[in-house]
Amino acid sequence: MTNNTTILAASVMQRWHDFWRGEIGEWIITRGLRVAMVVIAAILAVRFVTWVADQVARQLDEKFAESDALVRSESTKHRQAVASVIQWVSIVLIGIWGVVQIAEVLQFSVSGLVAPATVVGAALGFGAQQVVRDLLSGFFIIAEKQYGFGDLVTLTIVSTAEASGTVENVTLRVTRLRSPNGEVLTIPNGQIIKAVNQSKDWARAVVDIPVSTSADLNRVNEVLHQECERALDNPLLGELLLDAPTVMGVESIEVDTVTLRMVARTLPGKQFEAGRQLRVLVIRALARAGIVTAADARVGLVDDAAVPASQIAQTAELAESGRASNPATHESVQQ
Repeated sequence: MTNNTTILAASVMQRWHDFWRGEIGEWIITRGLRVAMVVIAAILAVRFVTWVADQVARQLDEKFAESDALVRSESTKHRQAVASVIQWVSIVLIGIWGVVQIAEVLQFSVSGLVAPATVVGAALGFGAQQVVRDLLSGFFIIAEKQYGFGDLVTLTIVSTAEASGTVENVTLRVTRLRSPNGEVLTIPNGQIIKAVNQSKDWARAVVDIPVSTSADLNRVNEVLHQECERALDNPLLGELLLDAPTVMGVESIEVDTVTLRMVARTLPGKQFEAGRQLRVLVIRALARAGIVTAADARVGLVDDAAVPASQIAQTAELAESGRASNPATHESVQQ
């Protein structure tokens, strides 16, 4: 039994030895290990580049979270976009390096592939014009700082409707948006023919205020100007504004209503929130002055889902009290 075991072990060892001394074993030792080392090096390099890019993004997010700023600075947005592009380009270059190194290990003549590669490249280039267009467009989007991470943009796309949302990622090839409904939109950069950035440096909140044609416009303007002066002192609205709102005057005239317009410069991307807060202040001020009724106050606020029900009820009460304290004004409105 022992002799049989010894003979079997010796046979296995001899075959194992012959395998490594044969062509396959020699190929694994001389070239296979080098190919494996190149693949491992490429994988580690890609992981390192990804880790560095994640660290940069995390530091930018932490710096923004620790600051008192309500929006990201333009330099931060651009820095994050550049980091994403550098990551993408680095991974592509690492992949090309790995392919070239493996070709050399396997003794493929790179110079001998120049002529066939030229023909194949021409054929692929003709069919890959869109990819080249995407890359060039992405380069100019980032170089010209058209928009960056966190910007609220509206993109006009070739042969399709506009796409709006918050920029989540920008690479040389695609722009990724998060729509107001939570959908992720991936748009090739070469398909973008116009980009509207609503978060660049500053934004403007526009509030249209319809009042009855029988209302005293001088009184309405007086109330609106008073609210403009107080807006910066409001704890919720003041931090969104860059300067006091401005009453532009009458914007349009209908059969039974006159529309006045108020505008305000806000922090980038905060124009909609500031507009909602301005509407609350204006409708409450008009209610206190007796210019609008309780029903008008409710209708004016209930259309805005961001206004709490408590504020709607409080504004309606102000309208009732304003009507009681200003009966003459209310009578003129009803007429």
